Amino acid sequence: QVQLVESGGGLVQAGGSRRLSCVASGSIINLNAMGWYRQAPGKQRELVAIVREDGSTTYADSVKGRFTISRDNAKNTVYLHMSTLKPEDTAVYYCNAVQLLRMWWGLGTQVTVSS
Repeated sequence: QVQLVESGGGLVQAGGSRRLSCVASGSIINLNAMGWYRQAPGKQRELVAIVREDGSTTYADSVKGRFTISRDNAKNTVYLHMSTLKPEDTAVYYCNAVQLLRMWWGLGTQVTVSS
């Protein structure tokens, strides 16, 4: 079992910045990738960014150049630094971890961007 706990969500004005954190605990060996997904009301959950164990990253086109994902293996933590936030970034942000053939999810943290 892997537990993921997100923090850092909240209300932010358009154009502002926010950093999300996700701490992994439990049986955390072989975490091949960690990342962030988001789900806005009435929409499907979508990939925001992932970072693999080799350090490579993938970003959704909608956040490229504005969001940065990073991973601190010593702290079992993944971060999502979000800048130049837009109202359309409003969503529940979920932490995700891939462990061999399994996926784990956090409970999510709400990010609301006001215009």
